[in-house]
Parts: sequence; structure tokens; C-alpha cells
Amino acid sequence: MSIIHRPAFTALFLLASLWVTAQKQFTLEDLNFGGNNYQNMILQNRTLTWWGDQLVRLTDDTCWTVNPASGKERVLFTRGQANKWSGVQPEDSTELTSLKEATFPYPDQPLALLSTDHSRLLLNFKKHRVPWSQPLQQSTQASAWNKESRAEAWVKEHNLYVTDNTGNTRQVTTDGSRDIVYGQSVHRNEWGIDGGLFWNPQGTRLAFYRMDQSMVADYPLVNVPELDDSTTIMATPAPEKYPMAGQTSHRVTIGVLDVATADTLYLQAGDPTDRYFTNVAWAPDGRTIYVFELNRDQNDCRLMSYDATTGRQLAEIYHERNEKYVEPQHPITFLPWDDSRFVMWSERDGYNHLYLYDTTGHLVRQLTQGPWVVMDLLGFDTENQALLIAANADTPIQRNLYRVDVATAAITRIDEGGRGWHNGSPSPSGHWMVDNYQEPDVPRNITVVDTRTAQSSRYFTAPDPWQGYTVPQYRCGTLTAADDSTTLYYRMVMPVDFDPGKKYPTVVYVYGGPHAHNVDAAWHYRSRSWETYMAQRGYLLFILDNRGSENRGRDFEQVTFRHLGQQEMADQMRGVDFLRSLAYVDTIRMGVHGWSYGGFMTISLMTNHPDIFKVGVAGGPVIDWRWYEVMYGERYMDTPLTNPDGYAQTSLLGKAKDLKGRLQIIIGLNDPTVVPQHAYSFLKACIAAGTQPDFYVYPGQGHNMRGHQSVHLHERITRYFDDYLKP
Repeated sequence: MSIIHRPAFTALFLLASLWVTAQKQFTLEDLNFGGNNYQNMILQNRTLTWWGDQLVRLTDDTCWTVNPASGKERVLFTRGQANKWSGVQPEDSTELTSLKEATFPYPDQPLALLSTDHSRLLLNFKKHRVPWSQPLQQSTQASAWNKESRAEAWVKEHNLYVTDNTGNTRQVTTDGSRDIVYGQSVHRNEWGIDGGLFWNPQGTRLAFYRMDQSMVADYPLVNVPELDDSTTIMATPAPEKYPMAGQTSHRVTIGVLDVATADTLYLQAGDPTDRYFTNVAWAPDGRTIYVFELNRDQNDCRLMSYDATTGRQLAEIYHERNEKYVEPQHPITFLPWDDSRFVMWSERDGYNHLYLYDTTGHLVRQLTQGPWVVMDLLGFDTENQALLIAANADTPIQRNLYRVDVATAAITRIDEGGRGWHNGSPSPSGHWMVDNYQEPDVPRNITVVDTRTAQSSRYFTAPDPWQGYTVPQYRCGTLTAADDSTTLYYRMVMPVDFDPGKKYPTVVYVYGGPHAHNVDAAWHYRSRSWETYMAQRGYLLFILDNRGSENRGRDFEQVTFRHLGQQEMADQMRGVDFLRSLAYVDTIRMGVHGWSYGGFMTISLMTNHPDIFKVGVAGGPVIDWRWYEVMYGERYMDTPLTNPDGYAQTSLLGKAKDLKGRLQIIIGLNDPTVVPQHAYSFLKACIAAGTQPDFYVYPGQGHNMRGHQSVHLHERITRYFDDYLKP
């Protein structure tokens, strides 16, 4: 009987083997964002925007209107038509090359805002003409355009300029330099700062940052000549203004330009030496400015108002203190239907929630509450007086879309399906919302939601771009943190052709720091594509969001205060305990890898637990928090003077002697974020201690490797694990 069945079994085995081999294998050119085939492997999407309540899809060549109920599309206008209507000839260098960046700034007018290489223009797509255009400034460091006045503020060589709606340009400042910076991000982009130009709603006044960093020490970065540069022989200095923890920081003031009179004044905020100014906002009337002011210790935050016509300080609207730190991340947002009330963000009840205040500082009501966080204020349903938000109220690893009634604070989920990670884009009226979302087993769906009824219509379903490839299993689960009470979420990427009877080399990928997370309910639980590449090569990958990471509330995040890395390591080791309980994990072949804060965590784990981790790759690692920037470093660690024990405890210099496994450190030579001093000093400590890390540097690169060099980087990381972790 066994003789009869053996050939059939062999045939089935051969068929299965042929099927496995028929599956295509990934390369880093497929999976890495710098790869030559990456664009063919990413999820399909749709570029969508709103013209009033009309949904519009944008491609390089066509703008289409979309019927949300049926999904049917009609041509609004084409690139060829736009060029013809604007009088541009096909061979003209000023023609429109793409419509993908088109916007419709006026909901009730048939005007599309478009840009060529040389001009900004408004196209009337119903009358087939261009009623307005403006020169587009070149090589700017920052710019901001106002749709009401149609004026543009822009910065070049650190000086501020304004071009009005007729194309006339005025230079506002003349002393801009590396030391005096206008109109750009300040405070090293902390507290949500991503620019330094702030138009009032009417476009008649411009608030702008002025940063004096002449007193800040230069960090001596160096530019190495490019390989094809035959004119430069010697490397050249490229210093970076870098205020380290406890050291002298820059001074920021806020100027206000009256466009009509060309007069500039500065807000009378007093001595700015030990304060940070963030989240600048205008009142609807364009005459009052609101600014969050944070002391240097970052535990005392005040919302202040100023008269934009005189610079005079008007009032303290709100005051919040915390024994550890306060993090204002968002400007206030006025209700579109009530100029006397605004929405403010705060973690004061332990979670990031929204509060309704009036301009006298009176709390009207708390709009959201519960053991979850608001992630985004997306917009307003103005007619029905409701907020549209994104939050993780359903589970900590999801992002869902909700409607909040301003009068009652009643909250209703409005997205499709309820699972996954949802990104919402409301129409100007707030009646409609594009819901672009993923689920662990859903690459992408796009629906159009009626925010008032929560009814949705599916517009687009993306195919799986990895169909036909050998794809591993992606698992998600929970375990308990080192405090024996807090739930943590992890992701595991199983080796391709996983066999629970085998043992697999395992790599822990770690970040672990503030304002970031690795595990959520997006496609493949948001697995990084390098994890798939490693799983294809026979590794098991494990990723855990420890305490200190984002989206879990104030106390979850602040547990790391004054001793970065310690609680994070304790939680990561709980993850290791879990791994060691699994029969298929090879506990003598465990590795760890991370970048930036994850590089700090990698070396921390390698040196504090040298008998656990055989191999590690640390990219751009922080080694000693004394050498990190003032704003971030002092928020989480205080200063070296006030927290000497914490700085000593978290420094990795004294841990160099404890290194046992194979450790590769990788940096960019021109890293302005985690400056090279970190890696160099650790190498010196290892030399003194007699330990032997490996080191690799990318000349000309910053904190991350750009373009195709990222493929080279991830091949190097992979080879290091192949060389020293595989059997």
C-alpha cells in the first residue's frame, strides 16, 4: 500500500516545490525606496483634492471630477488644454509639465492654482483663460502664498521678501546670514514647527520668525568633494549651528510685516533668551496673534495673545505646568462659525485631547476625552457645527475617523469598516471626506464618506503589488511591559516557508524613542520592506513598541524622563523573554538593529545585555545625550548640570568595555542631527577598552542615506547579519 502511494506523494511534493520556486524573489532594488524597481512595487494610490464639495482626481495629464456615489469620472480639463488656454506653446520651457500639484483654493470659483517652472497661475477652466499669474521665485529656502491677497512671502540667502499680486517684489530684511535667519523653521523643528512664515487670513499681514544664532557654537562638519568635481581638491568646512544640551541656545523673536505700509514690528515678548515660541496662529480678524511660549525647562507653557498692529502683549489665555514636561504640538484653531472660540490641544488629563475655549481664556467644554489620543484635527462641518478628527479610540494600534459635535461633545465613528489605519481629507464644507485607509491584509481602499450620515461609497481598491512574490507571514500580538501591567504591541515577520520545527536566527528591529511607533494596523502591520527581505533570507524579525513611544498617552511616554533608554531596554528584554519562549527562535543567534534613537537602543542592548545579542547594526546612534540638541535633549533629560546621574547612566561611553558581540556602526559623514562626534567618541572608548566594533561611513550623507545609496546601506546591513548571525 505504501508503494502505491509513494509516487503520488512524490508528484505532489514536486508540484509544491515547482510552485514555490515559481514565486518571484524580492531584491533590494524592489523593496528599498532608493531601488531601481521600487516604484513598480509600491501600493497604487489616487491623487485627490477638493474643489468645494466636488472631488477631483489629479494625474500628470488630466484633472477629473469624481462622482462619489458611482465612482465615475469626467474630464475637467487636460494639461494640453491648460497650456493652450494659457498661451504656452508645446516647445516653450514655461509649459505646465504636470497637473498633480493642482489645487482649487476658491470653493465657489472655477479656478485651479497651477505652477510651471517659472510662474504661479490661476486657470479659469470654464472660461478657458488665465486671469492671473505671478513669477515663481527660484532657489528659495522657504515660501508661503496667501490665496486672499495672492501675495507670496519667500526667503533667499536667509533674507525675507514679499511679492504682491501684481508681481512687484519688496525686500523686507537685509541682515540675513547664517547667524541671522528669517522666515524659516526655528528651535530645530521641535513642537510641530515646520516653517517660519505665517500669513493672516486676509493676507494683509505676515508674521515671521527671526532667529539669531550668532551665539550658538558651530559644529565642524566637512564636505568631501564629489567624484566628478575636477575643480575642488580639498574638503571644505560645512559648519552646523548646533546648540548642545546645557549650552547657549539661539534667540527667537516674531516679526510682523504690514504689507500695505511695509512697516515691520516685533512682538513685545520680553527677553527671549530662555523661552521657545511655537505654534503661531492668527485670529480670524487678522489683527491678533496667538503664540505658545515654553520655558527652557519645558515644564511651563503659556498661550499668549499679541496685538499685531502694535506688537503689544495683550493677555495670557492659558497656562499649563507639568513636573516633567509640556509639549505644545499644535496651534489653536478658531471655529469657522464663531470668531470668539477656538479649539486647543492638551495632554493635561493624561491623553492628547481637544478643548473648547473662548478668547478670554474661559474653558467652554472638553470636546474629547478617554484613555486614547486625538491624532489629527482634520476639519469642520461648518453647517452642523462639528469637528472631524482622527484618533485611536477603538484600539491603540488603529487610527479611525470621527465626528465630534461641538455643542454636546458626542463622538461618532464615520470611517468604512472600523479596522485599520485611516487618513481623512475633508471637503472645505466638511460635508464629505476622502477616507484613504489600509488594514493588515488590505493594501489600500479609498472611500468617500458623508460625514453627517457615516455612509460611504468605495471609490478605489488597490491591488496587491506583491502578488506573485514570495511573501512572509506578518503577525501582531501583545505582551506585558516590564512594569507588569502595561500592554505593549509587537509585530513578527516570519521566515519565508516557516517551519515551527526549525530554529531561526532572529533580529530585533528597534526604535523606541518619543514621537514614533513601529506597529499599527496598516498593511502588514506597517512592516518595513527590509523586514520582508530578511524574512526571505531565513530570518525572523521582531518589532516591539516599548513604553516611551507615541500614541499611548502622557504617562506611557513620560516614563523615560531623565533616564532615556532604561525603561525602553527593560521592555525590549520582555520581548526577548517572549522570543526565548518560542521553540523556533534560535536563542544563541539573536541580533538587533536600529537607526538614530534605534541606534542608541541597539548599542544599549548590545552592551547592557552582551550575552543575549550576538550581532548588532547601529545607524546614526546617539552615544551621550550631552551632545544632543538643547530642545529635544533637555525636554527628556533636563540639563547635564541638573541631571548628572541620568546623563552618566545613559551614556554609552562607559559601556564600550562591555561589548562582546559583533557591532557595526554606520553614520553619514555630514549628519547634522546626531553629529559624528557620537560615533567617533564611542570608537575612541572602544579602542581604550580593547573592544572591536566595525565602522562604516557615507561621505556627503546626513542622518539618513538618500537615493540609491539607501540600497547600498541596506545591502551592507543585510550582509553583516549574513556574515555573523547565520549559521
